[in-house]
Amino acid sequence: MTLVIKHLTDENVAAWDAYVAGHADGTFCHRAGWKFVVEAGAGHQCPYLYAEEDGEVKGVLPLTLRRSALFGNALVSSMFAVYGGGLYSNDAARDALDAAAWQIAEGAGIGVFESRTMKPEHCGVDGWSSAGVKAATFIRDLESSDEDELLLTIPRKQRAVVRKSLKAELTCDWAPKVSEVYALYAESVRNLGTPVFPRALFEAFAREFPDNHLLQLIKTPDGKPVASLFSFYDADTVLPYYAGGTPDARRYSAHDFMYFELMKHAAAQGIKRFDFGRSKVDTGPYAFKKNWGFEPMPLEYEYKLAEGAELPDLSPQSGKYAALVKVWKRLPLPVANWLGPMLARHLG
Repeated sequence: MTLVIKHLTDENVAAWDAYVAGHADGTFCHRAGWKFVVEAGAGHQCPYLYAEEDGEVKGVLPLTLRRSALFGNALVSSMFAVYGGGLYSNDAARDALDAAAWQIAEGAGIGVFESRTMKPEHCGVDGWSSAGVKAATFIRDLESSDEDELLLTIPRKQRAVVRKSLKAELTCDWAPKVSEVYALYAESVRNLGTPVFPRALFEAFAREFPDNHLLQLIKTPDGKPVASLFSFYDADTVLPYYAGGTPDARRYSAHDFMYFELMKHAAAQGIKRFDFGRSKVDTGPYAFKKNWGFEPMPLEYEYKLAEGAELPDLSPQSGKYAALVKVWKRLPLPVANWLGPMLARHLG
């Protein structure tokens, strides 16, 4: 039997997704549709590779080629995803897929290969290094959809905040338009000094995964939108992904209300796990998720570098971007929404 590396096409999407679903480390971010979303929504080339032996899939490796004069070139597994890296049945499949990916990188003149694995996959493999623990993910079981029972699973201090939000007469719209959710997200990231992702990316996710996304719009008692959330769900897990809000969101504890409503809704649909997603260590979002009683699970991404290449630092907390963050916060929202996608398509 011979191991063969192939490129994902429309014809083998089902086989790819079946392998991901059956793999212990498979996530929604490994789904084949992610390729088509990133290509259509961000304009990147995504050479998704899989290993096949005697007609059977033995490994998958989702890839994105990022070419940016400002932020650096890299081969990433995978862009816009909190989880990525390859999934393998054995070391032979891993090594063959890595070799094919590195060949793509070299052919494109790229000297950086970043793998966003949930856990290290290349310990002791020549040429691979760890980026260290710079972020963590937060995952916990959803034990009940009953409001009172669910409240008791939240630590006392955060529970009081949620109870307060439940008395604020907020409402949750479960059928907003993508444009409404995106508008609040765009305002929120501008206020943080960060360029916004393209709206085309959100629309591509909704189009590619019609049965695996959920939209929320939180409104004040007078009907004013104050917070929004674009979530994914797959198998037994819900993953809140793109959250936004206005400055009034804090006054109403709208985000606390929003996440609690998502927990209730997901549990009622039979979803068993709530994945709060990735946050950088010692940041506000990191502390916020811990306050809900979620324990951080360290993420240790890996990378391979060509001689003389350096891993790009794209964090907005980086000192070299401090001036840009200050300027961005002061941009008029229409200007930020026009300029942002041209930059942010390289930051996912």
